[in-house]
Amino acid sequence: MKVSTAQAEPATPLAPGPGPGAKGLRAGALGLFSSVAIGMASTAPAYSLAATLGLIVAGVGLQAPIITMLAFVPMLLIAYAFRELNATDADCGTTFTWASRAFGPRVGWMGGWGIIVADIIAMANLAEIAGIYGFRLLGYDSLAGSRLWTTVAGIAWIALTTAVCYVGIQVSAVLQCWMVCVEVVVLLLFAVTALVRVYGTGAPPTSLPVSASWFNPLHVPSAKALTEGILAAVFIYWGWDTAVAVNEETADSRNTPGRAAVVSTVLLLVVYALVATSAQAFAGIGTDGTGLGNAANAGDVLSGLGGAVFGTQGSGWFLTKLLIFTVLTSAVASTQTTILPLARTVFSMAAHKAVPSRFARVHHRFLTPTWSTVGVGAVSIGFFALLTVISGDVLADSIKAVGLAIAFYYGLTGFACVWYYRALLTRSPRDLLYKGLLPGLGGLMMLCLFCYAAFVVYADPHYGATSFDLPIIGRTGGVSVVGLGALLIGVVLMLVITREHTAALNLQRDLLPRHLPALTGVETASRYLPADSRSGVGGDWFDVIPLSSARVGLVVGDVIGHGLSAAATMGRLRTSVRVLARLDLPPDELLDRLDDVVGQNAEEQAAEERARGHARAGPDTGRDEALGVTCLYAVYDPVSGFCSMARAGHSPPAVVDPGCGAVSYPDLPAGPPLGLGGPPFQSTEFHLPDGSLLALFTDGLVQTPDHDTETGLRLLTRVLTHCHRPLEELCDRTVAALLPGPVDDDAALLLARARRLGEHQVAVWELEAEPAAVADARAATTRRLREWGLDDLAFTTELIVSELVTNAVRYAAGGPVHVRLIRDSSLVCEVSDTGHTAPNLRHAAADDEGGRGLFIIAQITQRWGTRYTPTGKTIWTDQPLPATE
Repeated sequence: MKVSTAQAEPATPLAPGPGPGAKGLRAGALGLFSSVAIGMASTAPAYSLAATLGLIVAGVGLQAPIITMLAFVPMLLIAYAFRELNATDADCGTTFTWASRAFGPRVGWMGGWGIIVADIIAMANLAEIAGIYGFRLLGYDSLAGSRLWTTVAGIAWIALTTAVCYVGIQVSAVLQCWMVCVEVVVLLLFAVTALVRVYGTGAPPTSLPVSASWFNPLHVPSAKALTEGILAAVFIYWGWDTAVAVNEETADSRNTPGRAAVVSTVLLLVVYALVATSAQAFAGIGTDGTGLGNAANAGDVLSGLGGAVFGTQGSGWFLTKLLIFTVLTSAVASTQTTILPLARTVFSMAAHKAVPSRFARVHHRFLTPTWSTVGVGAVSIGFFALLTVISGDVLADSIKAVGLAIAFYYGLTGFACVWYYRALLTRSPRDLLYKGLLPGLGGLMMLCLFCYAAFVVYADPHYGATSFDLPIIGRTGGVSVVGLGALLIGVVLMLVITREHTAALNLQRDLLPRHLPALTGVETASRYLPADSRSGVGGDWFDVIPLSSARVGLVVGDVIGHGLSAAATMGRLRTSVRVLARLDLPPDELLDRLDDVVGQNAEEQAAEERARGHARAGPDTGRDEALGVTCLYAVYDPVSGFCSMARAGHSPPAVVDPGCGAVSYPDLPAGPPLGLGGPPFQSTEFHLPDGSLLALFTDGLVQTPDHDTETGLRLLTRVLTHCHRPLEELCDRTVAALLPGPVDDDAALLLARARRLGEHQVAVWELEAEPAAVADARAATTRRLREWGLDDLAFTTELIVSELVTNAVRYAAGGPVHVRLIRDSSLVCEVSDTGHTAPNLRHAAADDEGGRGLFIIAQITQRWGTRYTPTGKTIWTDQPLPATE
């Protein structure tokens, strides 16, 4: 009776995989226009200008327009970094994913944490602004000044925008397109109306004609004022990277999001420069009335200017209200688009196992992240409400501190781009410019802004609403303490969460061979590259196993999955292969035995799970990580020059002819992966000329996001044609050609150059199966050992040959007896016959007539064993060579 363990598909299944485009999100839902709209909406242009323009004017005066334009430069440079990285790895985790691949999982986790900190703090600010402007639009100014009611309204806005993001990216995109179009039209109408009023009749007394000096940064009063002005202005461009965060839901995900990021920053530059110039020309920089220098209006210059520019009667009243509505919708749209990258960053981190996997669930109908979307909305509401209750001053300083998190993850992305593509920077001038110089310069700018803000501007005790008396440091501004403290919390969490990855990596390194053995029959070199993502440590492995009679076993395998379990499974399989190889099994039989081991382990694990009451946990209950493992096993005999191999679902090796450098891939029978059942494995044997090169590898080497398997094999072939280069150099060249940057899947490469033993190192005799052959074998052995200068081994070797040949004559089923001596790093003595019964080592009793010969052989040799052949068996012994003086 069969019992089905299949279950109905859950309403919110986990992401199918962590790779770009493989997480189950709705692919192709967005186009270029939608992506640009989302990128612009996320920056909240109307609100950013309303809240920042007055502060910039207070710091730099009439040079506010050029400061607004200069702040665009580092953002454009970072936008190029996003574009180039996305072109290679279109993962919605953006900075988290890219920094993980460039610098490792810990740095990548901190990049994702920077996004989380910046977005959650910004959500609290935007929600409060949406609540205030909502009440102002409706004429409830008293409620707009109430912290309780603005908090309630802000929570409602967060809940509403979270719901919109939950029901689908297409709904979000439609809303953003309409809102951002209205927003840009109103801002342009405001700018044009203001300039018409300045140069037309009825210009206000505060108006100033536009001057070229406004666009000259040298007219800024001081370098400090210039730096502080750029620091204030640079973050009004923040948010365009949302266009890249939704890359897995965008058509042409590798190109469209990057173009949208660059286009949105350029459009923002046009809007900001035009509005800043027109507002300054209309209102001037005075400290009274509608002047941009009026401290009373510094937090919202547009509301005060709306009535002055449009008027308060007729259509002017409507346009003034529309301007206020624009600031409201700007905050609301930015709240929604801030949820998008935040939810997708957490979603990607969960898919890569950097946070609990439940956050990687996708709605089966909406194809949006479920737990991550609802989770970030709930955390944002909790953060907003908590800080509002604790202290409005702490909330205000937290909002100002968001710039540190932004500069941190933007700068990290710039540096990640340079390091990610470091091997490609010399490929072409374009690569050097767009993958190296521009992102690197953007990263340096962000680093300078971060340090200047954290340790100079924000650290000033008089900056912001709070300050703290820190040990050793003394009184420090609350903005700096909150901003740096939030990032330091991420360091603590990172150390806790990434400990499994660290343990898996250490385990993987301990289980792989530290040094390949130095053997006469082959020269070997290897490389193992773990994937650069958080879950990158996997189960790829390789090994070089010394076998009897100078033969060599070569193995490479690939365990499905990543993490600690995959690394442990790899160690278990590698040990099993070494044990089975010591039995001198042919490749097909070894894989058969290994397949039995995997199947038996899977059955035992499933039985244990059922015994613990987890039989109904799901269809994968009791699933062994070893199921589906691929493996290639080869045995090379340096005496005959033949190599036999078999594979279990693995790619065939590359074989390079030493004479012409031609590369071929033997047509090996493709056996099934281990543990899945199917036809028996088959071995293939072929001759390898002396100096031939074997390249055994896993799929991670030839199949990457940059190229498919066919392209990878062509690149590998191109490198291996130079087979006479040193193997270490060939390994380096192979990795550089096939994996120039960070990799998605771990990869293993094993190179082996075949070296035949010379005729002078081998002696072979064929004897008749009769008693007189024993004496002939002893005599021939003695003569050859004398020729080799091994007289010290003559007695023991005569004894070994005499015993083994006697047994062969006595017990073999007729046929000739072959004796072979091999002088390698040790002295190997072999006796082959046509019998299939192996002798057993035992302790002979006092009255036994036989059984002592094999016991004596075991005592005087280093190793001994039996190897079966198609024509019978071979008993071999191994003796160490005498030490040379």
